[in-house]
Amino acid sequence: MELHDLKPNPGSTSARKRVGRGHGSGLVKTSGRGQKGQLARTGHSKMPVWFEGSPSKTNTFKRAPYKRGVGFSNPNAIEWVEINLNRLEEWEGNEINPKTLLENGLLKNLNKPVKLLGIGEVSRAFVVSVHRASASVKQKIEAAGGSVTETLDRKVKSERKASKMKPKQAS
Repeated sequence: MELHDLKPNPGSTSARKRVGRGHGSGLVKTSGRGQKGQLARTGHSKMPVWFEGSPSKTNTFKRAPYKRGVGFSNPNAIEWVEINLNRLEEWEGNEINPKTLLENGLLKNLNKPVKLLGIGEVSRAFVVSVHRASASVKQKIEAAGGSVTETLDRKVKSERKASKMKPKQAS
């Protein structure tokens, strides 16, 4: 296939409208723009999308009430990788931690902390060591004879944040 062989699909392109070219064309006097008005004038297509006709009229979007608090995203929010118990049932070993989850393809990388959620049942004992685990997960795994340890400690995080803040010196 060469460049000269390339053609658009049939029906995807059409010839441009030739306006004002005689009565047989059907687009004669006003060339399909209607009678007078701003839309009949040249250059009307260069108007901004929000323009509504008059410089003294307040735009619709400016008349709408301003909603505070909409669209805020917390820059300190932790983005979790959530894994349910039903995905661990076909698991080979008994030990579960982020590295083994990565090796078995349940995690793409170790950049985000892992949270274990309680959808599904557990039939055997697991030794789980993840960043967070829901209360139902702890209950189900401990009932099956396993153990759950959470490695992300909230106190450590708040202490780290407090150490970054410098006390103000009296002047």
